[in-house]
Amino acid sequence: MFKTISKEIKERMEYLLKLDAEDRKKGTPMLRRLKQIPADTGQFIAILLASSPEGNAVEIGTSAGYSTLWLSLAGRELNRKIHTFELLEDKIRLAKETFKKARVEDIVELVEGDARKNLKGFDRISFCFLDAEKEIYNEIYDIVIPKMVSGGILVADNVISHGKELKPFMEKAMNDSRVDAVLVPIGSGELVCRVL
Repeated sequence: MFKTISKEIKERMEYLLKLDAEDRKKGTPMLRRLKQIPADTGQFIAILLASSPEGNAVEIGTSAGYSTLWLSLAGRELNRKIHTFELLEDKIRLAKETFKKARVEDIVELVEGDARKNLKGFDRISFCFLDAEKEIYNEIYDIVIPKMVSGGILVADNVISHGKELKPFMEKAMNDSRVDAVLVPIGSGELVCRVL
C-alpha cells in the first residue's frame, strides 16, 4: 500500500503539506487553515482502514483531502469507496481539486454539507475517521457508533492536542460498553474505538 503510492498522490500530498506550512507561517485563522494530520497519522489510519471489516468507510472533515488520500490507499486495496464529508465551501473546492489531480475520484466520494444530517443515509459503517470541529465530536459519535458493524473502527483525531476540550468526549468513549477504546499517542493523539 505505502510502497506503491502513485506519483499523482505523492505530488498532491507534497503540495498540500506546503500549503499547510504556509498557512501556519502566515497565522491563517484556525477555521480556514487546512489543519492536516502528520504523515505517520495518515499511515496509521490507512492501516486501520485496511484492517477493518466489510462496510462503509467514512471520514468526517475532509479539509483539502490530505487524510483522504491516505485513506484512498486502503480503499483502493480493499476496493472500497471512501465517503468524506466537508461543510466549508473553500475546502470543498480544494478537496475536489485534490481528488482530481491525485486521480482518486473513482474511490473517493465527497459529500458536501453537514455530516450530522448527511450521515443519516449511511448504515453498516465499518470505519470512521473523525477530524472535524471539536464541538461536534460527541454528536458525530452518537450518530456513527449505532450505525457501525461489529469490529468496526472509529478513530478520533486531536484527543491529546485538544485534551481539555475533548475530555467529556474521551470519557464517554472510554466508558461506552459498546466499544473497546484506547488512546494512541501518535500525531495529535488518536482515540481508537472498536465496536464490539
